[in-house]
Amino acid sequence: MSGTSTDLVLQRLMSLHPKIIDLTLDRMWRLLDALGNPQRDLPPVIHIAGTNGKGSTQAMIRAGLQADGHRVCAYTSPHLARFHERIRLPDGLITEQALSDVLEECERANGGVPVTYFEITTCAALLAFARSDADYTILEVGLGGRLDATNVVDTPRLTVITPVSIDHQQYLGDTLPEIAGEKAGILKRGVTGIIARQADEARDVIEARAESLSAPLSIGGQDWDAYEDHGRMAYFDEHGLLDLPLPALIGAHQVQNGGTALAALRALGVSDAGCEAAITQAVWPARVQRLRTGPLVEAAGDRDLWLDGGHNSAAGIALAEAIGRLPARPLHLICGMLNTKDVSGFLRPLAAQADHLHAVSIPGEAATLTAEQTAQAAQSVGLAATQAETVAAALQAVPADARVLICGSLYLAGAVLRENG
Repeated sequence: MSGTSTDLVLQRLMSLHPKIIDLTLDRMWRLLDALGNPQRDLPPVIHIAGTNGKGSTQAMIRAGLQADGHRVCAYTSPHLARFHERIRLPDGLITEQALSDVLEECERANGGVPVTYFEITTCAALLAFARSDADYTILEVGLGGRLDATNVVDTPRLTVITPVSIDHQQYLGDTLPEIAGEKAGILKRGVTGIIARQADEARDVIEARAESLSAPLSIGGQDWDAYEDHGRMAYFDEHGLLDLPLPALIGAHQVQNGGTALAALRALGVSDAGCEAAITQAVWPARVQRLRTGPLVEAAGDRDLWLDGGHNSAAGIALAEAIGRLPARPLHLICGMLNTKDVSGFLRPLAAQADHLHAVSIPGEAATLTAEQTAQAAQSVGLAATQAETVAAALQAVPADARVLICGSLYLAGAVLRENG
């Protein structure tokens, strides 16, 4: 870290617990109580869980609410280039001074006892949101749902569950029903849940949990639907049909994420104009993002440079479909992944489209796979692969006329965005 006041306090907070992830809410309740329980004073909360699409869905919901004149706070993770991205206030990302102040306030209230980095920084976000002049708060789950640090609001305005798939098995369980059960832990008694299209075994678990809580559900493919039709996006529910442009975020999966966002916005009474803005104005970095300026783009020359942070098998399928929509060019992947991920599962859908993979390790990440390990995983799914020391070195090994997709991890995406200014 660079040594700003925020960086220094974040470094101290990292040392308060021996584990990066330790799923329980006991430490959250203790610290929130010491802070005066700011979670009780939040603007109405939209709580979002799911395996894929959480970030894109929250970005669309936020864009729609803002276009309708609402002031919105949003909490997301992980960050890409700098921590401030996690805490968005109505007037923009939290400032350096405001972030430093709430982090230090949480540090003092904690008194040096064990608490994870995510827990104490989540408390800082909740403190900042409780003191904001906002109409809504969007909270994105960090991991799972039931025991996630964000799951401390008794009565949110809405809960949202995006598509559930296999990921983080070491924390959430090995089967889809187990993982869906953890995601369904954000459902609250009597609170409407907006549920994206799900595999049957995931939907069954979510519906059973909702029934036990008398929580009404609005389910994709049942109560509402979204699909692409002749180069447009169609959405319909009990209120009628919306004929919209395709999402600004690229890919068929973004049509589905858009549908989930629209179902949430319609439940909140957002206007048709706000709904259209959700689809056309949402911005979410490192989700099939084309890089257009910066040192890496200059070094790329005529190469077409794209960035994505997806990292599981479902993300690989969605990414392959999205890249397949672009005009045909030779495709080279620059890929780095963490050792907790299903590398082959992520790469298999991309192997049919890509000409070559250039494997890198993720700078500064202890849990990174080595370039050699990533290259071996690529070769195991039939994708020719070589190793490179850095993203910049890999880029220079790509033919001048190719499309380059940097992918495999949000941590790699963050490193690239920092390197690219």
